[in-house]
Amino acid sequence: MTMTGRAPILAVVSACTLAFAACAPHAAAPSTAAYDTATLPAGPLGGEIRYGRAIIMHTRNTVPADVRANMDCAACHVNGGTVAHGGSFLGLYSAFPQWNKRAHRVITLQDRIAECFLYSMNGKPPPYTSREMVAVVAYIAWLSRGTPAMRPMPASQRFNVALPSRTPNRVHGAVLYAARCAMCHGAQGAGGRVFPPLWGGRSFNNGAGMARIGLMTGFVYYNMPKNAPHTLSVQEAYDIAGFVLSHERPAFRRHAIVAFPPLQAGYF
Repeated sequence: MTMTGRAPILAVVSACTLAFAACAPHAAAPSTAAYDTATLPAGPLGGEIRYGRAIIMHTRNTVPADVRANMDCAACHVNGGTVAHGGSFLGLYSAFPQWNKRAHRVITLQDRIAECFLYSMNGKPPPYTSREMVAVVAYIAWLSRGTPAMRPMPASQRFNVALPSRTPNRVHGAVLYAARCAMCHGAQGAGGRVFPPLWGGRSFNNGAGMARIGLMTGFVYYNMPKNAPHTLSVQEAYDIAGFVLSHERPAFRRHAIVAFPPLQAGYF
């Protein structure tokens, strides 16, 4: 990851704080505004928000050194995180800091983004003070403008569905996958230049949220197939998820060391 000049990043962080604070105090509900370049602030802050969206939409190309999976963040955060029940970022900024059961500690939004790089991208997180991390946070904050602070995780961010009581029918899932999914993700789940791999060595690892049957079922139910979302029943989505998750994928490397470059005090 290439670090940019220190002063511009610090200026962007300060501008983020001022711009979003100005929007938020009197708002009563999360923003539902989609990403619109016409509403972005001028200057460095607007540029970083644009860059943050570019990272979400084209992760493999913008930060290739941090990604091992052949995936972009937009694979799980539909249309850059602007679609309800499609990994929406709307209102998400104000849900942090929050308690995280997996980490057994209170985490920040930067921690949550780092999780995505470690698990879903099967890679490594950008340093918290890097331009890349600042830009992603700025983008999510901009989409969350007008949301009061310290709110619970927005319902629009979730993929909750009531799962069938029986185990998924993988045979039925394989038939449905061939008919409804293979055209984009490939018969062997390898994906391609546009669509992500669903299993194999270039997919998300076994620690990712999408590797859990409940989360994948909800995501498939609400968002798939890409050309006809929300046309599968919960049962069909459940069977497809069971089939997809029956395949091998990378193992999460729990004991890998995550270290960021030290900074001189003058950076701050």
